[in-house]
Amino acid sequence: MPEAPVLALIAHDGKKADLISFAHKHADLLRQFQLVATGTTGQMLIDELDLDVVRYHSGPLGGDVQIASRIVEGNVYAVVFFIDPLGKHPHEPDIQTLLRACNVHNVPIATNESTARLIVERRAVQDSLPNRDSDDAS
Repeated sequence: MPEAPVLALIAHDGKKADLISFAHKHADLLRQFQLVATGTTGQMLIDELDLDVVRYHSGPLGGDVQIASRIVEGNVYAVVFFIDPLGKHPHEPDIQTLLRACNVHNVPIATNESTARLIVERRAVQDSLPNRDSDDAS
């Protein structure tokens, strides 16, 4: 069985409740991924939903950059990053590094619930389709 794709979950402090709400609604779909997250967000996902999450440092301590490095290495399927557009973020350069890594390496990034839902549901639909490669081989 192939390894589950890696989904990174990140949320600014002002959006953590939104991400947890999203995770509650889509917990079954999220369990189909290998989840990675920044520190506080990851701990909340573990505590509230009992999800298996690899935690990196919190964003201000370098967690965004750690996830960006996984993107550059080609080890991330998609990123869900609930950004607080009205908040000030002292680690803004790290956030821009993460966004740039997604854009350079063509990794889908959702910055709100609507696009996050599309990413996790699309993967579920892909997994339910017959493997087209095996049909081509016959």
